[in-house]
Amino acid sequence: MSDLLVDAGWLVAHRDELVVADVRWSATGGTVEAEHAFEAGHIPGAVFFDVDRDLAGEPFVEGPGRHPLPDAERFASTLAARGVGPDDRIIAYDDGVGSVAARLWWMLDAIGRPCALLDGGLAAWRRPLETGPAGVRPVADVVVRPWPEDLLVDAQGVATALGVGDVVLDARVGERYRGETEPIDPVAGHIPGARSAPFPDVVAADGRFRSSEDLRAHFEAVGVGDGTAPIVYCGSGVTASLDVFALRLAGHAARLYEGSWSDWVHDPSRPIATGDER
Repeated sequence: MSDLLVDAGWLVAHRDELVVADVRWSATGGTVEAEHAFEAGHIPGAVFFDVDRDLAGEPFVEGPGRHPLPDAERFASTLAARGVGPDDRIIAYDDGVGSVAARLWWMLDAIGRPCALLDGGLAAWRRPLETGPAGVRPVADVVVRPWPEDLLVDAQGVATALGVGDVVLDARVGERYRGETEPIDPVAGHIPGARSAPFPDVVAADGRFRSSEDLRAHFEAVGVGDGTAPIVYCGSGVTASLDVFALRLAGHAARLYEGSWSDWVHDPSRPIATGDER
């Protein structure tokens, strides 16, 4: 157990001392499909967060990209409605490799709220699941904390960073980075100068996170060394959070390009690249 990562055995022993957050996202079925997946089976007592409804603002209106951060007041109200108080510790998980749960981790960590991920996610919970809607917790106090600007970067910030040789990591899978396929955004490819660091690579074959030493070597291979503070992006700022989390495990701080590729290609004047880059 650490401040960032817990295993299922620890969670069983400490279940009554914290809030368990089940985070879901469906790229095709939206909130309805995410809710159905949650209701089909979740860790008993978990509260439910949907990325589209709870962890994002309105695309290109409230912020850049397809999944801009929600207004700080709205996020505070969402936490309160789920019964998450200002002193509660949250353990987040999803039904994948952690790339969705990491979005909630990033948001909570950014505003100074304690949160860890369940190592291995829902698959690591080899115990009975609860079905049906989430239980109702007492509404908590609303505590608004603004998003810290020093943890976020916009498109101009990315361009400036690349211009001075800073490391920018693309957390999407390799096919999307290389521009071989693009299932969501209108343009395929990557930001010129960005290095490929696919988010699935931070977990091992069993779905658990690689060791901190292994992650350090993994990120060193794409240019992240001591004193490096990389910028990370993905398609819309969600799965990039998993690379930010893994970088923290490896002892590195990182900034998030909130709008990510969906914001970058929103302006057709910005350059794009395809193929591998090293």
